Amino acid sequence: MISFPICSSSSPWTSSPLPSCDLPIRLRTDSDAVTAASNDYGNLVHEPPSAVLYPSSVQEIVDLIKLSNNCSTPFTVAARGRGHSVRGQAMAGGGVVVEMAALSRNGGGIRVSWSPSLGYYADVGGEEMWADVLRVGLEQGLAPVSWTDYLYLSVGGTLSNAGISGQSFLHGPQISNVLELDVITGKGDFLTCSKDMNSDLFFAVLGGLGQFGIITRARIVLQKAPTREVELLVKDLNFIPGFVFNKDVSFVDFLTRVGSGGEKEEENSDRQLEMETHPWLNLFLPKSRIMDFNDAVFVNIIRRHNHTSGHSFLPF
Repeated sequence: MISFPICSSSSPWTSSPLPSCDLPIRLRTDSDAVTAASNDYGNLVHEPPSAVLYPSSVQEIVDLIKLSNNCSTPFTVAARGRGHSVRGQAMAGGGVVVEMAALSRNGGGIRVSWSPSLGYYADVGGEEMWADVLRVGLEQGLAPVSWTDYLYLSVGGTLSNAGISGQSFLHGPQISNVLELDVITGKGDFLTCSKDMNSDLFFAVLGGLGQFGIITRARIVLQKAPTREVELLVKDLNFIPGFVFNKDVSFVDFLTRVGSGGEKEEENSDRQLEMETHPWLNLFLPKSRIMDFNDAVFVNIIRRHNHTSGHSFLPF
């Protein structure tokens, strides 16, 4: 439970929650901000925070975490990217939710570079969406080597959850293609880490479900962007004739095949439509459990409740 009093105010913005602290932190406690941070894409868990931080800089997040640590009973702090967690992982009941997307207002969150030792790479703010990484990379004929099946997710969010998709068998998950991170730890320390520098933190944060720090920047491996992707994905697979088809599409069209409405989709007043246009969950299923999964999920859940949403199966 959060231990500080939230100052009441006629304005949706409040100053630091501890009146005795002179910190440049502004928190929102109005119902719109709190309600938005109380929900996620899974729509299963609803935990209202006491306040929401819309940071204008990484330093404000550092200050917030240090403020929590200086309290006799630290309050919960959770970083929220684009709100696509499925079971409340980015919520902070009674604590403070950090809306990472607010950092993107400053611009310049994606920078493409090249070096003799690293090749092409992009330094990307943790708040940025993969769709924007694709857009900026393609301007120079480049793209990351590994993607999720839905691109309107934050970089920090997917790297905290591995970043798997139907393409993972080619290049591994997204966390296998990261060179360096900037991380705010639970103590409020701002550290740069890689496999050679602060390596314990680096490997803990990647796929660490946000339990070891908040990703504020990721250095992502880039490659020359291919022009066609579907044939590459199916050419080495065994299949029964008549049970496979392919559609020749561009690289961009393939990657944005799910939720291709992009930001316009996010602005759609019909939130339910948005909820139904991209994946809810990705799972790895071992061959030995396929029949168990069929009986438990498809027979006993989907058929019984007559769900009609789509399902994708990707062989590895």
